Amino acid sequence: MRSHFRMALPALALLAACNSSGVSAQQSATPAATGDMPFNMTQVADFDTPWAMAFLPDGRMLVTEKAGKILLVSADGARQQTIATVDVAFQGQGGLLDVIPAPDFAKSHLVYYTYAEPRPEGSSLAMARATFVDGATPALTNLQVLWRAGADGKGGQFGAIIAFAPDGKSLFLTSGERQRFTPAQDPNQALGKILHLTLDGKPAPGNPWAGKTGTATVTVTDPPKNTEIAKTAPTRVQQVEGTNLVPAETWTLGHRNPYGLVFDTAGRLWENEMGPKGGDEINLIRKGQNYGWPNASNGDNYDGTPIPDHKAGDGYAAPAVFWNPSISPGGMIYYSGKLFPAWKGSLLVGALSGRGLIRVALDGDKANKAEQWDLNMRVRDVVQGPDGAVWLLEDAGKTNGRLFKLTPKR
Repeated sequence: MRSHFRMALPALALLAACNSSGVSAQQSATPAATGDMPFNMTQVADFDTPWAMAFLPDGRMLVTEKAGKILLVSADGARQQTIATVDVAFQGQGGLLDVIPAPDFAKSHLVYYTYAEPRPEGSSLAMARATFVDGATPALTNLQVLWRAGADGKGGQFGAIIAFAPDGKSLFLTSGERQRFTPAQDPNQALGKILHLTLDGKPAPGNPWAGKTGTATVTVTDPPKNTEIAKTAPTRVQQVEGTNLVPAETWTLGHRNPYGLVFDTAGRLWENEMGPKGGDEINLIRKGQNYGWPNASNGDNYDGTPIPDHKAGDGYAAPAVFWNPSISPGGMIYYSGKLFPAWKGSLLVGALSGRGLIRVALDGDKANKAEQWDLNMRVRDVVQGPDGAVWLLEDAGKTNGRLFKLTPKR
């Protein structure tokens, strides 16, 4: 596998509309790529604006489509069944986002997913879980919303990636700053953070700001002027019994739009995030650290406003690797399979504007750019299959996004 209740449950439809559709599986793909690729690419299926996928223990796949469907897909891609329909804010970067089975799925049958939830004042990132019921008409049942970001309003950049802790007893969740800049440095907002939660969505024990209710002191900068970002609706913080939970949930802060989150075999947590105009990052996530956004970045704002580069002594954790110009990192895995021995122990990163696949070599807590393959397609998600094959999910805008399986050249 790739690897806090705050309010009453919303009116969110989770319907087992088990529609099956045959697709042309295992079609040969000929992507327009440059350079010598050490793999063959085979198209397995296509979907309507897909965003994320994950494998179940039996080799079947879960795939999210941004408009609100969770699909159960056979291992060969030939059969697709809608097992849930979720009410989402499907606009721009919003919609149905990540999906991942619980670490104990074989016993609990639980599936976690994230989405942009429609709210009276815009939208908010939400995380929910449901129970997978198999059979002739498989479905997700017993919906439970576990967590909401609050700060309802406009903006994209939801983050929304879930990674379970190596012991399977807690989870980490990326929450983007929704194109609002300063919330990433605000201890009282869940935006622009990596959060550490129990499996029920509550603050996990041992978090760095546990017991603190907004007493942290941080420095923030105003967002650039003359941008749509500056026109977004005011934000607000959800409360439970008069106590602000955000500091107790927070693991790290100062993040922009984190789209990748994975543990390596040594238990280190790695994250990637989109920078502004340049400055895309891979970060080694350490408890309690501040990663700088919007006060430090190796890129500049889209309106031309400069941002101070990361530098020693600025109080912010510098990225392990950064890209300028941008590659727009999407999904990411830590590769541990046997099919590609040269990749073992590396990060594989999907590139959206970079239109390909990138390998980042790890050496302990160090990271270095290794290889980049131009596939002439926007890679939204990267997943390791049960046999060590690598699977790529295409982001294709309003057209069908393809699913590819990568296997070694012989």
